[in-house]
Amino acid sequence: MPMEQTGKRSGDTSKNKRTHKDGTAAEPEEFIVEKIIDRRVRQGKVEYYLKWKGYTESDNTWEPEENLDCPGLIAEFEEKRKKNADAQKMKDDAEAPSRKKKRQDADSKPRGFDRGLDPDRIIGATDSSGELMFLIRWKDCDEADIVPARIANVRCPQVVIRFYEERLTWDACGSREDEAEKTAADQKLKEPKKQTKNIP
Repeated sequence: MPMEQTGKRSGDTSKNKRTHKDGTAAEPEEFIVEKIIDRRVRQGKVEYYLKWKGYTESDNTWEPEENLDCPGLIAEFEEKRKKNADAQKMKDDAEAPSRKKKRQDADSKPRGFDRGLDPDRIIGATDSSGELMFLIRWKDCDEADIVPARIANVRCPQVVIRFYEERLTWDACGSREDEAEKTAADQKLKEPKKQTKNIP
């Protein structure tokens, strides 16, 4: 007969304490662990989610490892958990090459000017790892591509110029210093000239 796997139900210990007829406290009732369902770490302590023998699923509880006396069930659960983790890692490793291949296919797909399309306009610009890049929308195409500015400057200079022109702002008044100088010069011109007579 297998050894009984027991544990103390931390939530139930107070209601399970009994007293003897002479008034002394009896030991808390111990419950039999039927199965370990899950594991977690709370505040640095390992806890297991337990199914109790003779109780329903709604009575399952999380219990700290130190309250349990079921080393066989814990070892069995941890072994299953390790095997599941290894199987998941192998599955992920097997899927990785197909994801890598898809990424390579996407990388090998022609982008930018390599598609033979004519640029319509530059939608935006970004500084990608120290290099200025333009997001270019193409004529007769719904897709946009990121193209290095150095390439766009050569392949479609007018589109680049239009992009910058759309974003230029002019200060119509000029700077305040320039305006002050101009006002002072205008004042001098407007002042009547003093006439001096030459006396022989």
